[in-house]
Amino acid sequence: MKTFFHKMIKPAFFLMLFVLILSYPALSLSYAANGLKLWFDRMVPTLFPFMLLSTVMIRQNLTEGFASFLYPIAGRLYGMSRNCVYCLLLGFLCGFPMGARTIAEMYERKQLSKREAEFLLAFCNNIGPVYYISFFLPVTGLPLKKLPFFLIGMYGIPLVYGIFVRYTGFLLPKGQFLSGNDRFAKGQPESFQKSLDYAMQSAIAGITTLGGYMILFNLLNLLPHAFFAVLSISQKEPALALLNCLLEITGGIMRLKDSFPLAALILLPIGGLSCLAQTKSMIQNTDLSMCRHLLHKIVQTGMTAAYYLLLGGFLF
Repeated sequence: MKTFFHKMIKPAFFLMLFVLILSYPALSLSYAANGLKLWFDRMVPTLFPFMLLSTVMIRQNLTEGFASFLYPIAGRLYGMSRNCVYCLLLGFLCGFPMGARTIAEMYERKQLSKREAEFLLAFCNNIGPVYYISFFLPVTGLPLKKLPFFLIGMYGIPLVYGIFVRYTGFLLPKGQFLSGNDRFAKGQPESFQKSLDYAMQSAIAGITTLGGYMILFNLLNLLPHAFFAVLSISQKEPALALLNCLLEITGGIMRLKDSFPLAALILLPIGGLSCLAQTKSMIQNTDLSMCRHLLHKIVQTGMTAAYYLLLGGFLF
């Protein structure tokens, strides 16, 4: 079966993409250009500085000091180290997929155990608040006067889910949370210039890869477009916009706008296939489980759907 998939299904899929690009050249250009614009306008200015600064801090062994102000609360609540608190901060404040990138970097440098890294990956890889408040809510037309309820849905649910995972071990590998006494020995910090050079190269490579994924998954909108064209389905734009959200969430939200905000809210935690592919890219050099991460995201998406369906009459 694996050989058949590799020799037949994969070539057929890519051949179909080539045919679609040649059949719809103007539309292909539009989708690709939209992915490129969204990457340049949204991801580069919001993510690149955090990628750069975070990598420098990790390689300079500054993360524990940076997280000290939140550690008395988060450390006790989740029973975790300062390094874990640093990942939590980055994962919630800096925007997707900074959580996965930070966790992978610290795990590779042995500043986190595998169980800690898998635990953090379960709930600390989220859409950033700047993106959520300045882009998502205005575009979908959701009322800002009810912002606290939307923030609970976006960030309160994963924070509560993290407590559940921490104390039940749900979908976590065997291992331990390391205390300050048995923490891995710190490596010597590099010279600042060396850390900055490495961080610059790493951030450029990382942000470029994310841009490639945004372009690719926006381009994959050719598939449902061609499918709907073959079936001659009318009133197809809402369905295409929802499928766009499943492929690449930002482009999908731009198309969906305020026509179906509940669907956008429910889909946002999992982020679509592009977000999942970006997460996989961030952790691919580690042995962290993408399957576990996906299962955690599915559970949180279900919790989010229940929350908004319960409050639907009040919020919409």
